[in-house]
Amino acid sequence: MPEFQKSDGQNYAPKGISNIVCDKGEFIVGVCRMDHGHIYGMCNGLLEAGAQIGYVYDKDPKKIEAFLKSFPDAKVVDNQEALLDNPKINLIATSAIPNERFEIGLKTLDRGKDFFSDKPPFTTMEQLDLAKAKVKETKLKWFVYYSERLHVEAAVYAGNLIEEGRIGEVVSIKGWGPHRLDKKNRPNWFFNKEQYGGIIVDIGSHQLEQALYYAKAKDAKLISSRVGNLKNSEYPLLEDYGDATYITDNNIPCYISVDWFTPDGLSTWGDGRLIISGTKGYIEIRKYLDVAASKETDHVIVVDEESENHYCVHNKVGFPFFGQMIRDCLDRTELAISQEHTFKAIELAIIAENEAVVM
Repeated sequence: MPEFQKSDGQNYAPKGISNIVCDKGEFIVGVCRMDHGHIYGMCNGLLEAGAQIGYVYDKDPKKIEAFLKSFPDAKVVDNQEALLDNPKINLIATSAIPNERFEIGLKTLDRGKDFFSDKPPFTTMEQLDLAKAKVKETKLKWFVYYSERLHVEAAVYAGNLIEEGRIGEVVSIKGWGPHRLDKKNRPNWFFNKEQYGGIIVDIGSHQLEQALYYAKAKDAKLISSRVGNLKNSEYPLLEDYGDATYITDNNIPCYISVDWFTPDGLSTWGDGRLIISGTKGYIEIRKYLDVAASKETDHVIVVDEESENHYCVHNKVGFPFFGQMIRDCLDRTELAISQEHTFKAIELAIIAENEAVVM
């Protein structure tokens, strides 16, 4: 893996507590293209749950060389079709260029395998519609790496607290996803909206997935959205700011804000935060650090009817999604995340992107 750095969002790859859910060699993963460093986090999570990272393909030998340093047991294949046609593989994982991920997914399901895409899995509604039809046709699974909830222990812990009723009924959700731009280390596709999909599609889909999850909602109505290139005119196809407001189908107002303005003085790639207000209290999730107080990750602030609380849950909760995901593939269940929820988050992001006021 590229050297792990909390300051580097594109190569941020959490490692957690091992929780093996399958026998050795029972669940084999094939990696198909690695245009974004998120593939390391995806594979780390699967490996810790008992998967074998068995095969890898990419046209760039430097990416292959780097990947094998982290996953030395993976066998290199010469082309994408050899990977897709391998009968030993249970799941294909990809972090290809965003607007090209759906094509790999369609081919994967056609070959009888489940699929795991980095986010965003789609950049247009047409791609999403094709994926929905393919899932319906094949009855196979199309997972998405919404890492800002699924691979953050503070986010998992907050979900548990809400389920326990710690803050009563949820009444509003506000999420912020600032990221560091790091222009000099970004590939060309990163600056081309047709390829990355727009800022709300790209990183706003994280926030929308969380809003739906914590609200226990199946859908949401867009009220307004905005996008713009505020301070990076040398890259005219880049959006460096976006926000959107929604009302969920169970009447919970949600606001999301995403940007590429993390200052260099911050020790991590972004100060991701979420505030969930309820009838009996509120939760603030400080995902990657507590600014100027602690560089440790996974802070959960809880204020309820009895007290103020600050929990640091790093290496105390784990990442249940990956084990549940493996068992869903092996047992044909739906415990990790519903397909409807997975697709709805990106659908809402695409709608917000398409209807946004351009600043």
